[in-house]
Amino acid sequence: MSFDGLFTGAMTSEVATKLTTGRISKIVQPSMYEVLLTIRANGANYKLLLSAHPSYARFHITDQNYDTPSEPPMFTMVLRKHLNGGIIESISQNERERIVRIRVRSRNEIGDEQIRTLIIELMGRHSNIILLDDERQIILDSIKHVPMAVNRHRIIQPGSSYVLPPKQEKQDPFAQMTEAEFQNIISNEEQPEAQVLVQEFAGISPLFANEVVYRNKDSLFESFVSLIDDIQKRRYTPSLYRFQSKEQFYFIEMTHLNGEQTTFPTLSELLDVFYFGKAERDRVKQQSGDLEKLLQNELSKNKKKLKKLERSLVDTEKADAIQLQGELITANMFALKKGMTEVEVVNYYDENGGTITIPLSPLKTPSENAQSYFTKYTKLKNSVAHIHEQIKLTLEENVYLETVLQQIESASPRDLEEIREELAETGYVRKKKSKKTQKNNKQKVTLDEYVSTTGELLLVGKNNKQNDYLTNKLASRDELWFHTKDIPGSHVVIRAKEPSETAIKEAAIIAAYFSKARQSSSVPVDYTEIRHVKKPNGSKPGFVIYEQNNTVYVTPDEELVLKLRK
Repeated sequence: MSFDGLFTGAMTSEVATKLTTGRISKIVQPSMYEVLLTIRANGANYKLLLSAHPSYARFHITDQNYDTPSEPPMFTMVLRKHLNGGIIESISQNERERIVRIRVRSRNEIGDEQIRTLIIELMGRHSNIILLDDERQIILDSIKHVPMAVNRHRIIQPGSSYVLPPKQEKQDPFAQMTEAEFQNIISNEEQPEAQVLVQEFAGISPLFANEVVYRNKDSLFESFVSLIDDIQKRRYTPSLYRFQSKEQFYFIEMTHLNGEQTTFPTLSELLDVFYFGKAERDRVKQQSGDLEKLLQNELSKNKKKLKKLERSLVDTEKADAIQLQGELITANMFALKKGMTEVEVVNYYDENGGTITIPLSPLKTPSENAQSYFTKYTKLKNSVAHIHEQIKLTLEENVYLETVLQQIESASPRDLEEIREELAETGYVRKKKSKKTQKNNKQKVTLDEYVSTTGELLLVGKNNKQNDYLTNKLASRDELWFHTKDIPGSHVVIRAKEPSETAIKEAAIIAAYFSKARQSSSVPVDYTEIRHVKKPNGSKPGFVIYEQNNTVYVTPDEELVLKLRK
């Protein structure tokens, strides 16, 4: 676990240094688990993110933008009532636990001063954000309610007294101790040293304990004391370690980790990169489960349809043979009589003069049998064009469905709503009934904005509505347009007449990142001027054709994408 008690302490110190005495000016709740406080402190505005997500619980200052719900949840309204305009008096950690208290001095409706405490409990799926009346230690509200039926020993509901989670009887790792005392604490020959450290000392995770053991050369005690001393003196090295399919982070250097190390100036910047998109994608995944299932079902039906069409196409290859049989019946009409089930005739197209046996219907005259073969031949020949057209349309629909699935993977909640609207307009899902008129319900298309290292503005369409708006309405004819080659992905435009080579490369990286090839390397990205990009009449949303393009090969870089985001 990276976000242990020691990390919580370091993060508390970082946030407290910047935000203590700051004034809370805005409170929003981007999702059911997250709260975002805008705080004015030391002449600057900061955004403090508090998350009680079951998998991504955390708190830190963030530079990321979060969508604001049109209707604030009840918890947001309670927070606004008690905290808006309040001054942060202190931000502190509860001992070495993953519990943080933000003490706020504010005024009630009649102007009297009051103290409220916002508690963040970072405990995996039991994480919570709780607002307390500080004087009475009564819960005013929480982001998650825990009734007596769930936990009779610790009720978290408005009006209940706040009770701390059960205290773990562990040693304080920052307490002064001798080597003999340390050895007495960890003396357990039945368990590994790292596991004993976790069990005996508060706030220590297996990640930290493994580092203590790894650095042990002559004395485990000296290794332990050295690392604790680094923490006490704030010799931090906020680092992200990337492995093949995993990432780890910590606030001091973890020499036992062999992954690629990236360091950051602050812990908040480290967490912004580590959690970039993770929690949002998880939220979108929960909200988009029905859409993904629907699109996968459509793809599955289309695959079956294609197999059936291909079988029909094989059948059409028999058309020439059926025409020949009709002609041979006509040529040998004099030798046929009604009631015959087959006839063997000379195939005059065969250079060797071979014969062919032709099945006949005994209920039909020779003329009717010939006409039956000619009718079947005509039907098969006419169906060839239709089958090819159906195969073409089905393949195009598959490309569209795969594109929408890719867009869902990288969508924000706002993007997801636009995808739902698009699927309703194209007939894949039912339109939601709304009391608002279509005119009032129409929303402005918002695009993601990035700024290249050399200062050019880069615009990104995250779904087909945004792609159509960006490419066909907003962008100028001489601006450069980017898209992954033959791979579903976003449209990207550089809003500059003569963009630098750096901007072109970075726009291509963004296009590759927001595509189905996000996890690949050396991704081909085509780019051309908007004047060479056309949308065919009647084509699916987001579909375009283009010409006179160049191709550049890039590798998606999440860290760079985050850095360039406006």
